[in-house]
Amino acid sequence: MRKIIFAINMTTDGYCGHEDMIPSEEVHKYFTNLLQSAGLIIYGRITYQLMVPYWPEIAKNQSETEITNEFARVFDSLDKVLFSNTFNQVLDQNTKLLQGNLLDEVIALKEKPGKDIFAGSLSIASQLSKHGLIDEYRFVIHPVVAGKGPKLFDAIQLTESYRLEFLGSETFSSGIIALHYKKI
Repeated sequence: MRKIIFAINMTTDGYCGHEDMIPSEEVHKYFTNLLQSAGLIIYGRITYQLMVPYWPEIAKNQSETEITNEFARVFDSLDKVLFSNTFNQVLDQNTKLLQGNLLDEVIALKEKPGKDIFAGSLSIASQLSKHGLIDEYRFVIHPVVAGKGPKLFDAIQLTESYRLEFLGSETFSSGIIALHYKKI
């Protein structure tokens, strides 16, 4: 069975808005390496619209640094599933639109053979966490106090807490720390 992995950039005070994150080649390299183990990324509409068409355009034009271009190429090559009740079609050729029951669809995807599945948005990760479907968490903590922005579990509350096992960390020269946990 495939693992579902949630990886997110966060500020030290727990916010996940992209505008407050520190630009970092090391972080792009970190996420590139993570995505190379993925076979699929699952998105909700909001995060999907932040990522597509931006990263596919970078992959096509190769207009950034080599490390950022590599991230874009890896991202663009992956299959994506967009869960949305407001979209009727997607423009990205690697994206499949699903409007069914998130939990049923994700369980079916998890049971298919293949590489790991990445949960790429707060809304999806919150819903999957609530039902114990996230196997690993990767929190990339930026040394920023934002005081504003979206947070994990803003819209959904867990019915019970659960412990995570610490698997390791990586510290980047910018002071950003990547934490790796798995569900016990």
